[in-house]
Amino acid sequence: MKIAIFFSLMLHILFIFCTFGCKLDLKIMEKDINRLKIVLVEQKRTGKWLAEQLGKDPATVSKWCTNSSQPGLETLMRISEILGVDSRELLVSNKPKE
Repeated sequence: MKIAIFFSLMLHILFIFCTFGCKLDLKIMEKDINRLKIVLVEQKRTGKWLAEQLGKDPATVSKWCTNSSQPGLETLMRISEILGVDSRELLVSNKPKE
């Protein structure tokens, strides 16, 4: 199951990478990639709490929450485990709204 989720995430990231001219400059895209801040609020958790769980600097987690930078795939998987959510819940869907 984890392998399927891993490949699903890899395909999602590859699609985003190729769709935007092989650039992941988030300031140019002006689009959120992750839903980390939303999930933390839903669970009544803070970025500081998550940083402690991950052993990361709170400033790093803050950048992830504001989408000014993104966690790596392994870190994203670890975050999903810590928060007890499917890793896909941490990503913004790229499907067009009908």
